[in-house]
Amino acid sequence: MPIRRLLQGGLLPPLFALLSGCNFVVMQPSGDVAIQQRNLVLASTGLMLLIILPVIGLTLWFAWRYRASNENATYDPDWHHSTQLEVVIWTAPLMIIIALGALTWISTHTLDPFRPLGRLAPNRPIPAEVKPLQIEAVALDWKWLFFYPELGIATVNELAAPVDRPINFKLTATSVMNAFYVPALAGMIYAMPGMETKLHAVINKEGVYDGLASQYSGSGFSRMTFKFHGLSNDGFDKWVDKVKQQGTELSRDAYLELEKPSEAVAPRFYKSYDSGLFTAIVNLCAQPGKMCMHEMMMIDAAGGAGKDSAENRERLQYDNRRILHGEEAPGATVPATSRAPRSDDAKDSKTDPGQPGPDMNQDKAAPAQRHHH
Repeated sequence: MPIRRLLQGGLLPPLFALLSGCNFVVMQPSGDVAIQQRNLVLASTGLMLLIILPVIGLTLWFAWRYRASNENATYDPDWHHSTQLEVVIWTAPLMIIIALGALTWISTHTLDPFRPLGRLAPNRPIPAEVKPLQIEAVALDWKWLFFYPELGIATVNELAAPVDRPINFKLTATSVMNAFYVPALAGMIYAMPGMETKLHAVINKEGVYDGLASQYSGSGFSRMTFKFHGLSNDGFDKWVDKVKQQGTELSRDAYLELEKPSEAVAPRFYKSYDSGLFTAIVNLCAQPGKMCMHEMMMIDAAGGAGKDSAENRERLQYDNRRILHGEEAPGATVPATSRAPRSDDAKDSKTDPGQPGPDMNQDKAAPAQRHHH
Protein backbone atom coordinates (compact mmCIF):
# COMPACT_ATOMS: atom_id res chain seq x y z
CA MET A 1 0.00 0.00 0.00
CA PRO A 2 2.76 2.53 0.78
CA ILE A 3 4.30 1.83 -2.65
CA ARG A 4 0.95 2.45 -4.33
CA ARG A 5 0.49 5.74 -2.52
CA LEU A 6 4.05 6.72 -3.38
CA LEU A 7 3.43 6.06 -7.07
CA GLN A 8 0.20 8.04 -7.00
CA GLY A 9 1.88 10.94 -5.26
CA GLY A 10 4.81 10.89 -7.69
CA LEU A 11 2.95 10.40 -10.97
CA LEU A 12 -0.25 12.39 -10.60
CA PRO A 13 1.30 15.87 -10.11
CA PRO A 14 3.41 15.66 -13.33
CA LEU A 15 0.37 14.32 -15.18
CA PHE A 16 -1.76 17.24 -14.04
CA ALA A 17 1.06 19.62 -14.96
CA LEU A 18 1.13 18.21 -18.48
CA LEU A 19 -2.64 18.40 -18.84
CA SER A 20 -2.63 22.02 -17.70
CA GLY A 21 -0.86 22.92 -20.94
CA CYS A 22 -3.58 21.39 -23.13
CA ASN A 23 -5.56 23.78 -25.31
CA PHE A 24 -9.27 22.97 -25.18
CA VAL A 25 -10.20 25.48 -27.86
CA VAL A 26 -12.42 22.91 -29.60
CA MET A 27 -14.50 22.68 -26.43
CA GLN A 28 -14.34 26.45 -25.76
CA PRO A 29 -14.67 28.07 -29.21
CA SER A 30 -15.40 31.71 -29.96
CA GLY A 31 -17.56 31.37 -33.07
CA ASP A 32 -21.23 30.39 -33.21
CA VAL A 33 -20.70 27.65 -35.82
CA ALA A 34 -17.92 26.06 -33.77
CA ILE A 35 -20.09 26.34 -30.64
CA GLN A 36 -22.93 24.47 -32.37
CA GLN A 37 -20.48 21.80 -33.48
CA ARG A 38 -19.17 21.55 -29.91
CA ASN A 39 -22.72 21.15 -28.64
CA LEU A 40 -23.31 18.38 -31.17
CA VAL A 41 -20.26 16.50 -29.86
CA LEU A 42 -21.42 16.90 -26.26
CA ALA A 43 -25.01 15.84 -27.03
CA SER A 44 -23.84 12.78 -28.99
CA THR A 45 -21.42 11.80 -26.24
CA GLY A 46 -24.13 12.22 -23.59
CA LEU A 47 -26.57 10.02 -25.51
CA MET A 48 -23.98 7.28 -25.91
CA LEU A 49 -23.06 7.45 -22.23
CA LEU A 50 -26.67 6.63 -21.40
CA ILE A 51 -25.82 3.10 -22.54
CA ILE A 52 -22.11 2.91 -21.77
CA LEU A 53 -22.29 3.92 -18.10
CA PRO A 54 -25.14 1.55 -17.10
CA VAL A 55 -23.47 -1.33 -18.96
CA ILE A 56 -20.15 -0.72 -17.18
CA GLY A 57 -21.93 -0.35 -13.83
CA LEU A 58 -24.01 -3.50 -14.29
CA THR A 59 -20.96 -5.46 -15.43
CA LEU A 60 -19.13 -4.59 -12.23
CA TRP A 61 -22.23 -5.23 -10.12
CA PHE A 62 -22.87 -8.65 -11.69
CA ALA A 63 -19.24 -9.62 -11.22
CA TRP A 64 -19.50 -8.72 -7.54
CA ARG A 65 -22.99 -10.04 -6.96
CA TYR A 66 -22.42 -13.46 -8.54
CA ARG A 67 -18.84 -14.08 -7.43
CA ALA A 68 -18.01 -17.61 -6.38
CA SER A 69 -17.69 -16.69 -2.72
CA ASN A 70 -21.20 -15.18 -2.50
CA GLU A 71 -23.38 -18.07 -1.38
CA ASN A 72 -26.46 -15.83 -1.07
CA ALA A 73 -26.62 -15.16 -4.81
CA THR A 74 -29.23 -17.10 -6.78
CA TYR A 75 -27.74 -19.96 -8.76
CA ASP A 76 -29.92 -20.89 -11.77
CA PRO A 77 -27.97 -22.87 -14.40
CA ASP A 78 -31.14 -23.53 -16.43
CA TRP A 79 -32.01 -19.84 -16.91
CA HIS A 80 -32.20 -18.94 -20.59
CA HIS A 81 -34.69 -16.10 -21.21
CA SER A 82 -36.31 -13.01 -19.71
CA THR A 83 -38.86 -11.02 -21.68
CA GLN A 84 -38.46 -7.98 -19.46
CA LEU A 85 -34.68 -8.03 -19.88
CA GLU A 86 -34.94 -8.45 -23.66
CA VAL A 87 -37.25 -5.43 -23.88
CA VAL A 88 -34.80 -3.27 -21.95
CA ILE A 89 -31.77 -4.56 -23.90
CA TRP A 90 -33.32 -3.73 -27.30
CA THR A 91 -35.52 -0.72 -26.53
CA ALA A 92 -32.90 1.50 -24.87
CA PRO A 93 -30.30 1.28 -27.71
CA LEU A 94 -33.04 1.66 -30.32
CA MET A 95 -34.29 4.88 -28.74
CA ILE A 96 -30.76 6.25 -28.50
CA ILE A 97 -30.06 5.40 -32.16
CA ILE A 98 -33.26 7.17 -33.19
CA ALA A 99 -32.26 10.23 -31.13
CA LEU A 100 -28.73 10.23 -32.60
CA GLY A 101 -30.12 9.86 -36.10
CA ALA A 102 -32.50 12.79 -35.68
CA LEU A 103 -29.78 14.93 -34.09
CA THR A 104 -27.34 14.11 -36.90
CA TRP A 105 -29.91 14.78 -39.62
CA ILE A 106 -30.84 18.19 -38.25
CA SER A 107 -27.27 19.23 -37.50
CA THR A 108 -25.95 18.05 -40.87
CA HIS A 109 -28.31 20.42 -42.67
CA THR A 110 -28.06 23.26 -40.15
CA LEU A 111 -24.24 23.24 -40.13
CA ASP A 112 -23.76 22.63 -43.84
CA PRO A 113 -20.67 24.75 -44.69
CA PHE A 114 -22.30 25.83 -47.97
CA ARG A 115 -25.39 27.13 -46.15
CA PRO A 116 -25.43 30.86 -45.32
CA LEU A 117 -25.64 31.69 -41.65
CA GLY A 118 -29.05 32.20 -40.12
CA ARG A 119 -27.85 33.94 -36.96
CA LEU A 120 -24.86 35.55 -35.29
CA ALA A 121 -25.41 33.72 -31.99
CA PRO A 122 -28.34 32.22 -30.07
CA ASN A 123 -31.28 34.65 -30.10
CA ARG A 124 -29.25 37.08 -32.24
CA PRO A 125 -30.42 37.18 -35.87
CA ILE A 126 -28.25 38.79 -38.52
CA PRO A 127 -29.20 42.49 -38.94
CA ALA A 128 -30.50 43.34 -42.39
CA GLU A 129 -27.86 46.04 -42.90
CA VAL A 130 -24.92 43.74 -42.15
CA LYS A 131 -23.13 42.56 -45.29
CA PRO A 132 -21.03 39.36 -45.08
CA LEU A 133 -17.27 39.70 -45.46
CA GLN A 134 -16.00 37.89 -48.54
CA ILE A 135 -12.66 36.06 -48.21
CA GLU A 136 -11.02 33.86 -50.85
CA ALA A 137 -8.49 31.38 -49.42
CA VAL A 138 -5.85 29.47 -51.37
CA ALA A 139 -3.80 26.59 -49.96
CA LEU A 140 -0.29 26.88 -51.40
CA ASP A 141 2.81 24.79 -50.64
CA TRP A 142 3.14 25.47 -47.67
CA LYS A 143 1.34 28.68 -46.80
CA TRP A 144 -2.10 30.27 -46.97
CA LEU A 145 -3.00 33.10 -49.33
CA PHE A 146 -6.10 35.17 -48.53
CA PHE A 147 -7.86 37.58 -50.91
CA TYR A 148 -10.31 40.26 -49.77
CA PRO A 149 -12.11 41.02 -53.08
CA GLU A 150 -14.23 43.87 -51.67
CA LEU A 151 -11.15 45.59 -50.19
CA GLY A 152 -8.71 44.79 -52.98
CA ILE A 153 -6.06 43.48 -50.57
CA ALA A 154 -4.41 40.12 -49.97
CA THR A 155 -2.38 38.54 -47.19
CA VAL A 156 -0.22 35.49 -46.60
CA ASN A 157 -0.48 33.55 -43.34
CA GLU A 158 -2.53 36.22 -41.59
CA LEU A 159 -6.31 36.50 -41.54
CA ALA A 160 -8.61 39.02 -39.88
CA ALA A 161 -12.33 39.65 -39.63
CA PRO A 162 -14.62 41.88 -37.56
CA VAL A 163 -16.55 40.42 -34.66
CA ASP A 164 -20.23 39.59 -35.22
CA ARG A 165 -20.02 39.89 -38.99
CA PRO A 166 -20.72 36.82 -41.16
CA ILE A 167 -17.75 35.57 -43.17
CA ASN A 168 -18.22 33.88 -46.54
CA PHE A 169 -15.14 31.85 -47.45
CA LYS A 170 -14.31 30.51 -50.88
CA LEU A 171 -11.48 27.99 -50.79
CA THR A 172 -9.24 26.21 -53.27
CA ALA A 173 -5.74 24.73 -53.49
CA THR A 174 -2.94 24.81 -56.03
CA SER A 175 -1.21 21.42 -55.92
CA VAL A 176 -2.69 18.82 -53.54
CA MET A 177 -5.80 18.53 -51.42
CA ASN A 178 -5.58 20.43 -48.15
CA ALA A 179 -7.92 21.45 -45.33
CA PHE A 180 -8.59 24.87 -43.82
CA TYR A 181 -9.19 24.83 -40.07
CA VAL A 182 -9.59 27.51 -37.42
CA PRO A 183 -10.81 25.52 -34.38
CA ALA A 184 -12.22 28.59 -32.61
CA LEU A 185 -14.19 29.64 -35.71
CA ALA A 186 -15.70 26.56 -37.39
CA GLY A 187 -14.98 23.01 -38.44
CA MET A 188 -12.41 22.21 -41.07
CA ILE A 189 -13.26 22.36 -44.76
CA TYR A 190 -11.29 20.77 -47.57
CA ALA A 191 -9.63 22.77 -50.34
CA MET A 192 -8.89 20.97 -53.61
CA PRO A 193 -7.10 21.97 -56.84
CA GLY A 194 -9.42 22.86 -59.65
CA MET A 195 -12.41 23.11 -57.30
CA GLU A 196 -14.00 25.78 -55.15
CA THR A 197 -15.51 24.97 -51.77
CA LYS A 198 -17.30 27.26 -49.35
CA LEU A 199 -17.51 27.91 -45.64
CA HIS A 200 -19.80 30.27 -43.74
CA ALA A 201 -18.78 31.31 -40.23
CA VAL A 202 -18.72 34.14 -37.70
CA ILE A 203 -16.41 35.08 -34.84
CA ASN A 204 -18.13 36.38 -31.70
CA LYS A 205 -15.19 37.33 -29.49
CA GLU A 206 -12.15 39.50 -30.07
CA GLY A 207 -8.83 37.70 -29.92
CA VAL A 208 -6.03 36.05 -31.84
CA TYR A 209 -6.71 32.44 -32.81
CA ASP A 210 -4.66 29.67 -34.39
CA GLY A 211 -5.35 28.49 -37.92
CA LEU A 212 -3.75 25.53 -39.62
CA ALA A 213 -3.75 23.06 -42.47
CA SER A 214 -5.32 19.88 -41.10
CA GLN A 215 -4.64 17.70 -44.17
CA TYR A 216 -1.12 16.31 -44.65
CA SER A 217 0.40 17.89 -47.76
CA GLY A 218 4.15 17.27 -47.67
CA SER A 219 7.28 18.23 -45.80
CA GLY A 220 6.09 21.74 -44.88
CA PHE A 221 2.72 20.61 -43.55
CA SER A 222 3.53 21.11 -39.85
CA ARG A 223 4.55 24.74 -40.44
CA MET A 224 1.56 25.62 -42.62
CA THR A 225 -0.08 27.72 -39.89
CA PHE A 226 -1.49 31.24 -39.61
CA LYS A 227 -3.10 33.62 -37.13
CA PHE A 228 -6.74 34.63 -37.31
CA HIS A 229 -7.52 38.00 -35.72
CA GLY A 230 -11.03 38.65 -34.43
CA LEU A 231 -11.28 42.44 -34.29
CA SER A 232 -13.77 45.18 -33.55
CA ASN A 233 -15.00 47.21 -36.50
CA ASP A 234 -12.50 49.98 -35.75
CA GLY A 235 -9.75 47.45 -35.18
CA PHE A 236 -10.49 45.77 -38.51
CA ASP A 237 -10.41 49.11 -40.32
CA LYS A 238 -6.99 49.81 -38.77
CA TRP A 239 -5.78 46.38 -39.83
CA VAL A 240 -6.90 47.01 -43.40
CA ASP A 241 -5.06 50.37 -43.37
CA LYS A 242 -1.92 48.62 -42.13
CA VAL A 243 -2.12 46.09 -44.96
CA LYS A 244 -2.48 48.87 -47.54
CA GLN A 245 0.37 50.91 -46.07
CA GLN A 246 2.83 48.08 -45.59
CA GLY A 247 1.79 45.91 -48.52
CA THR A 248 3.19 45.53 -52.00
CA GLU A 249 1.48 44.63 -55.27
CA LEU A 250 0.68 41.01 -56.04
CA SER A 251 1.07 40.81 -59.79
CA ARG A 252 0.65 37.61 -61.77
CA ASP A 253 4.45 37.15 -61.87
CA ALA A 254 4.69 37.82 -58.12
CA TYR A 255 2.02 35.20 -57.50
CA LEU A 256 3.84 32.58 -59.59
CA GLU A 257 6.94 33.23 -57.48
CA LEU A 258 4.89 33.04 -54.26
CA GLU A 259 3.33 29.77 -55.40
CA LYS A 260 6.69 27.97 -55.33
CA PRO A 261 7.07 25.60 -52.35
CA SER A 262 8.41 27.31 -49.23
CA GLU A 263 8.12 26.64 -45.50
CA ALA A 264 7.61 28.68 -42.33
CA VAL A 265 6.66 31.80 -44.30
CA ALA A 266 6.21 34.97 -42.26
CA PRO A 267 3.01 37.01 -42.81
CA ARG A 268 3.01 39.15 -45.95
CA PHE A 269 0.71 41.95 -47.02
CA TYR A 270 -0.40 43.02 -50.50
CA LYS A 271 -2.15 46.33 -51.03
CA SER A 272 -3.48 45.18 -54.40
CA TYR A 273 -3.58 42.12 -56.66
CA ASP A 274 -4.38 41.30 -60.26
CA SER A 275 -8.09 41.22 -60.98
CA GLY A 276 -9.44 37.71 -61.49
CA LEU A 277 -6.42 36.02 -59.91
CA PHE A 278 -8.46 33.77 -57.61
CA THR A 279 -10.66 32.66 -60.52
CA ALA A 280 -7.53 31.87 -62.54
CA ILE A 281 -6.13 29.83 -59.65
CA VAL A 282 -9.36 27.83 -59.36
CA ASN A 283 -9.34 27.20 -63.11
CA LEU A 284 -5.64 26.18 -63.12
CA CYS A 285 -4.65 28.92 -65.53
CA ALA A 286 -2.73 31.38 -63.35
CA GLN A 287 0.33 30.57 -65.44
CA PRO A 288 0.24 32.44 -68.77
CA GLY A 289 -0.51 30.21 -71.73
CA LYS A 290 -2.49 27.56 -69.85
CA MET A 291 -6.07 26.78 -70.77
CA CYS A 292 -8.61 27.54 -68.06
CA MET A 293 -10.84 24.71 -66.94
CA HIS A 294 -14.01 26.62 -67.75
CA GLU A 295 -12.72 27.09 -71.32
CA MET A 296 -11.99 23.38 -71.58
CA MET A 297 -15.49 22.55 -70.31
CA MET A 298 -17.01 24.86 -72.91
CA ILE A 299 -15.11 23.01 -75.63
CA ASP A 300 -16.28 19.67 -74.26
CA ALA A 301 -19.88 20.89 -74.02
CA ALA A 302 -19.70 21.88 -77.68
CA GLY A 303 -18.62 18.37 -78.67
CA GLY A 304 -14.86 18.86 -78.65
CA ALA A 305 -12.45 20.74 -80.87
CA GLY A 306 -11.84 17.94 -83.36
CA LYS A 307 -8.45 17.99 -85.08
CA ASP A 308 -7.76 21.43 -83.66
CA SER A 309 -7.63 19.93 -80.14
CA ALA A 310 -4.04 18.81 -80.82
CA GLU A 311 -2.99 22.45 -80.55
CA ASN A 312 -4.34 22.57 -76.99
CA ARG A 313 -2.17 19.72 -75.71
CA GLU A 314 0.54 21.88 -74.17
CA ARG A 315 -2.02 24.30 -72.76
CA LEU A 316 -3.63 21.44 -70.84
CA GLN A 317 -0.49 20.17 -69.13
CA TYR A 318 -0.64 21.49 -65.57
CA ASP A 319 1.00 19.08 -63.14
CA ASN A 320 4.43 18.88 -64.81
CA ARG A 321 5.19 22.61 -64.69
CA ARG A 322 7.24 22.48 -61.51
CA ILE A 323 9.12 19.40 -62.64
CA LEU A 324 10.15 21.01 -65.93
CA HIS A 325 11.35 24.15 -64.15
CA GLY A 326 13.13 22.35 -61.32
CA GLU A 327 10.67 23.69 -58.74
CA GLU A 328 9.30 20.41 -57.45
CA ALA A 329 8.80 20.24 -53.68
CA PRO A 330 11.50 18.44 -51.63
CA GLY A 331 10.72 14.80 -51.10
CA ALA A 332 8.16 14.69 -53.92
CA THR A 333 8.00 11.52 -55.97
CA VAL A 334 6.50 10.87 -59.38
CA PRO A 335 6.38 7.08 -59.73
CA ALA A 336 5.39 7.20 -63.39
CA THR A 337 8.72 8.84 -64.29
CA SER A 338 10.80 6.19 -62.47
CA ARG A 339 12.63 8.97 -60.61
CA ALA A 340 13.85 8.52 -57.06
CA PRO A 341 12.33 10.54 -54.18
CA ARG A 342 13.86 14.00 -54.00
CA SER A 343 15.06 13.94 -50.42
CA ASP A 344 18.38 13.91 -48.64
CA ASP A 345 17.90 10.25 -47.70
CA ALA A 346 17.73 9.25 -51.35
CA LYS A 347 20.83 10.99 -52.71
CA ASP A 348 22.57 7.72 -53.47
CA SER A 349 19.52 5.86 -54.73
CA LYS A 350 19.62 4.83 -58.36
CA THR A 351 16.80 4.33 -60.78
CA ASP A 352 16.62 1.46 -63.21
CA PRO A 353 18.57 2.54 -66.32
CA GLY A 354 16.34 0.33 -68.37
CA GLN A 355 13.31 2.46 -67.50
CA PRO A 356 14.30 6.10 -68.03
CA GLY A 357 11.60 8.62 -67.29
CA PRO A 358 10.87 11.65 -69.48
CA ASP A 359 12.22 14.00 -66.80
CA MET A 360 15.28 12.06 -65.59
CA ASN A 361 17.56 14.94 -66.48
CA GLN A 362 15.73 17.13 -63.96
CA ASP A 363 17.17 15.16 -61.01
CA LYS A 364 20.44 17.02 -61.42
CA ALA A 365 18.76 20.23 -60.31
CA ALA A 366 17.42 18.72 -57.09
CA PRO A 367 20.40 19.41 -54.75
CA ALA A 368 20.62 23.04 -55.77
CA GLN A 369 16.88 23.48 -55.45
CA ARG A 370 16.83 22.10 -51.92
CA HIS A 371 18.98 24.95 -50.64
CA HIS A 372 16.24 27.41 -51.56
CA HIS A 373 13.68 25.88 -49.19
